[in-house]
Amino acid sequence: MTDLEIITYTAYSLPAIVIAYFWLRSLKKSATNSKNYKTTIEEGLTEPASLHPIINDGLCVGCGACVNACPEGEILGLIKGKAMLLKPTKCIGHGACKLACPFDAITLVFGTEKRGIDIPNVSESFETNVPGLFIAGELGGMGLIRNAITQGKQAMDAMVKHSFIKAGDSDAYDVAIIGAGPAGLAATLSAKEKKLKYLTLEQDSLGGTVFNFPRGKVVMTAPIVLPIFGKVNFKETTKEKLLSLWQEVEKKSGIKINYKEKMEKIESTGSGFNLTTAKATYKVKTILLSIGRRGTPRKLGVPGEEQSKVVYNLIDPQQYINKRVLIVGGGDSALEAAHSIADEAGTKVSISYRSESFSRAKEKNRKKIEKYVADGKMKVIMSSTVKNITVDGVELDQQGEKIEIGNDGIIVCAGGILPTPFLKEIGIQIETKHGTA
Repeated sequence: MTDLEIITYTAYSLPAIVIAYFWLRSLKKSATNSKNYKTTIEEGLTEPASLHPIINDGLCVGCGACVNACPEGEILGLIKGKAMLLKPTKCIGHGACKLACPFDAITLVFGTEKRGIDIPNVSESFETNVPGLFIAGELGGMGLIRNAITQGKQAMDAMVKHSFIKAGDSDAYDVAIIGAGPAGLAATLSAKEKKLKYLTLEQDSLGGTVFNFPRGKVVMTAPIVLPIFGKVNFKETTKEKLLSLWQEVEKKSGIKINYKEKMEKIESTGSGFNLTTAKATYKVKTILLSIGRRGTPRKLGVPGEEQSKVVYNLIDPQQYINKRVLIVGGGDSALEAAHSIADEAGTKVSISYRSESFSRAKEKNRKKIEKYVADGKMKVIMSSTVKNITVDGVELDQQGEKIEIGNDGIIVCAGGILPTPFLKEIGIQIETKHGTA
């Protein structure tokens, strides 16, 4: 073979070798993804906690753009040339996959066939069916901090153009913002930036739901630009550092928030609202509800639950030193509370969960609980429910078997109840989403 023939052969064969290499690599990756997905199904980890993608096989061409776009790692993957949600319980609703897909093959949905989620009906501008009344953040299903902040800003962009603001009562506030969590804080900053006459009410403290997180809880977020203040570069931080940042934002921006003032009633006037709190009644043109979904904790409804040792969120693990503690629930808040308390001296921690697996919790929390159980630092009682609470004990039912354990404190982490009666009272329509956009 001459040198020319060798060069020609190489020139023609090299592309085929490269293509074959990447094809074989994709087959290997597809096989690994299939194995991981099979494990997900076997472990019962198939129910996403909130917003998540549904992939249309007919439109998906397997380009992998969605896989690469996900900030949380390999939650999406390709199997036989199609994108799949490999780890549903790890999906936390960034929505980056949908934006990255060049073929519009992804729809973001709430709920599944098995587990419905109650969501207020809102338009693309976050306005409810009640004219002038908007919803953003956790109440609308967006619990992720970055998404809630984005919604707060976007809602205010829409509200500033609303006819009620342009033609409403000149004595009224342009906008009332209810809640000073991530969405409410961003909306308040945006309202001031837009020179709107605003009123922000917070029944507790700055941070909303975040304020009630346990001490030292790691908070996942992402870089974002806040109105007036500028870019924030946090990706992973603690509750305390995040709240400290927000306090700095509040101080430097000069925004005003009415703390310890709870909303009690909203009445529509046709071109605005009368907003009543425990302290006053305000005339407002538009309202943004940026309250949490957990304001009313879901209770167990069992004898003895009224005792002071039963609480519905963990603030400081140190208060449980040398105590026997039962955590009720299987989501991230339950598992994080359990291992936080188990790290304190002399504690004996148990978890009671009604399901067979912690399918709603993040993988890192599940693995940490597995390690604590293996090390003898914690006991897990799956497929169990609380039946009775006594002064120094608690009675559980595990598939018909009665279990009694000693107890000094109970933390119920069963989520919150959407304030449906209040929302319906002011005319907001609620829909139970079962995998709908």
